[in-house]
Amino acid sequence: MSAPVKYQFPEKLAGLFGTSRYFVAYGGRGGVKSWSFGRAALLQGAEKPMRVLCAREVQKSIKDSVHQLLCDQTKLLGLDGFYRWTRDEIVGTNGTKFIFSGLSDQTATSIKSFEGIDLCWVEEAHTVTRKSWDILVPTIRKPGSRIWVSFNPELDTDETYTRFVESPPEGAETVFVNYADNPWFPDVLEAERKEFLRQVALGKRTQDDYDNIWEGKCRAAVQGAIYANEVAALQLGKRYCPVPYDPTLPVHRVWDLGWNDAMVVGMWQRSPMGLMLIDSLITSHTTYSDVVAALNQRKYRWGHDFLPHDGKHKNPQTGESAETLLRKLGCDPREVPDVGIEAGIKAVRQQFGRIWMDHMAGDNRLVLNALKRYRRAINSTTNEPGPPLHDENSHAADMVRYAVVSAEQMTAAASIADPYSGFRRHG
Repeated sequence: MSAPVKYQFPEKLAGLFGTSRYFVAYGGRGGVKSWSFGRAALLQGAEKPMRVLCAREVQKSIKDSVHQLLCDQTKLLGLDGFYRWTRDEIVGTNGTKFIFSGLSDQTATSIKSFEGIDLCWVEEAHTVTRKSWDILVPTIRKPGSRIWVSFNPELDTDETYTRFVESPPEGAETVFVNYADNPWFPDVLEAERKEFLRQVALGKRTQDDYDNIWEGKCRAAVQGAIYANEVAALQLGKRYCPVPYDPTLPVHRVWDLGWNDAMVVGMWQRSPMGLMLIDSLITSHTTYSDVVAALNQRKYRWGHDFLPHDGKHKNPQTGESAETLLRKLGCDPREVPDVGIEAGIKAVRQQFGRIWMDHMAGDNRLVLNALKRYRRAINSTTNEPGPPLHDENSHAADMVRYAVVSAEQMTAAASIADPYSGFRRHG
């Protein structure tokens, strides 16, 4: 550039020009996060050659990315003579290059093309999964490379929120930015904010909506979640907490079977206090023998294994059912009572007040997150709710439903000899 370009930023976003490995900004509408991140990246890319990756969880086309935002910003900054843009990239005259990608389709092999990245900006990061973060972060490893994260939070169990807000990496700079931190907050948005509050007062929108959209607070559950009230009561009642394993009671395993999408195994104890989810395992593309081996490492005193009705279906390739395979592996399979989905959901709602979940064990956080997101399909013509959606959240929700309807069969006597009993007594 012939002369430096100057632009003011909200004070809380000064870390965009710092040196921390991670700079994370989260909050509600009007905090000027996206504009500031985009402008900071363009300004730094104009000062020196950089490779910048602009990523999000899902990018079906370039229209889903921040490509257009950055193109607009080059004009507003007077940098449209410095940067040229194509349909898929933005390139500076000094060699700086902006590339755009979705993370959900990346693998450990395909993402290697990002190894030379100087700056990675992950936008709308609240949707990024643990798998995507685990693949991306080690790949951005060039000396001095940085990872920027911007998002409006949704759930406090989302991977991005827990990773960068609740337990941020050492040296990370995480800031909460709202409309009140934006010195240039426009009158038109202030009018929208006040109108939203009026809609809340009229009962047409909820306080939870306002707090999430404008104040940047996490929701209790996603809009329309089937168990929204029950999950909120679970957390308010402090039943999402440390739940110790009781060695005097057997641990019953409840299975939601899957291969390509997910297999979920909940480990439950039934006590006078209620149903205790002490542990869980969520996996995919894993054989039953490997799952059972992983479960046995927990060293619990096992009870029954509750399988849905499809546990009796024979695999056409092997000729054996999940029930048969698990029995061969030393498990004690029982069939979950087939009461129907809607009756099962009703039972969960009725019994949710007696469910306790260990907040640290296994994949329990993912189970709770799924319950917060489990919702019904909406008919696009009538806008009426239909049956529950079958998506990545339904597997864990189904497992909880199976546990509730099988609770009466969760006896206090273990049905399988405990190979670790001596270890626990003397270890």
